Amino acid sequence: MRPTVWLTSFPKSGNTWFRALLSNLDPARDEPAAINALDSTDSIASARGRFENHLLVDSSLLWPDEIDDLRPALYRHLAADTYEDPFDPESQYPVRFVKTHDGYTHTRSGEPMMGGAEAAAGALLFVRDPRDVAPSLANHQNCTIDQAIGMMGDRSFCFCAQPRSLANQLRQQLLGWSGYAASWLDQRDVPVHLVRYEDMHRAALPTLRGALHFAGWPADDALIERATRFAAMDELQRQEAAEGFGEAPQARSGSKTRFFRRGVAGGWRDELTREQILRIEQDHAAMMERLGYSLATKEDFEHVDQQAR
Repeated sequence: MRPTVWLTSFPKSGNTWFRALLSNLDPARDEPAAINALDSTDSIASARGRFENHLLVDSSLLWPDEIDDLRPALYRHLAADTYEDPFDPESQYPVRFVKTHDGYTHTRSGEPMMGGAEAAAGALLFVRDPRDVAPSLANHQNCTIDQAIGMMGDRSFCFCAQPRSLANQLRQQLLGWSGYAASWLDQRDVPVHLVRYEDMHRAALPTLRGALHFAGWPADDALIERATRFAAMDELQRQEAAEGFGEAPQARSGSKTRFFRRGVAGGWRDELTREQILRIEQDHAAMMERLGYSLATKEDFEHVDQQAR
């Protein structure tokens, strides 16, 4: 039975990039993996179709809290791997990775909504400087940066919670940027390994090696180095420009916005105003410090002010 490991993150924190890196670890691969055929991860945990197919329940007849009451049993069932799962990719991957944007919450009866230790052996928690998350989230949500900052500071903000529409994913409680990280770091049901987006840029080899070792996948350094080349951000952007990306959000006009937008660390200095930076830091200073993100310096603000001129 393959162990299950959650790939968990507040949106726009490097989760999909890591999935591309995993797909490119296949030793038989001689060219970059297609971004629309990433085979290294199972379906996202919030997939509505999987919930309905396995529990034989029409989710449209349930309230979100009722759905959440059933999700722990689903995740424990999937992790047990005692059946032939038609959604499971046929591959050599020794770990069952599952993406999620769900904060670590509990059902109305107090049960871990993600299923606890019976549903996963651990979790890789991807985090990114909230000042870089804000403009990327704004692009993803097709909203202003100020609106994105508001979402990041709102513990009640959810994905796919609109009462008058039925999305292809279930409700995901994000808990705000700080609340999301705290929910996973502070729970004691499954071990968590922290992966910072910035470290994936600056020290890809040791960062990926550490994440894979935690997950129980002893990939060698040569494979990891090749995967980082095959999944370089400019390659992902090239593929998206040429073929599109099925996970890219729909803009209001019906066209798609870019998913792999800039893919840089520290780009907030060129995109945010002084007021936006201060607002993010006021909302998240404690968690930023906990995760190793320094507050803006005088030099940072001088650069921002110069950009605004």
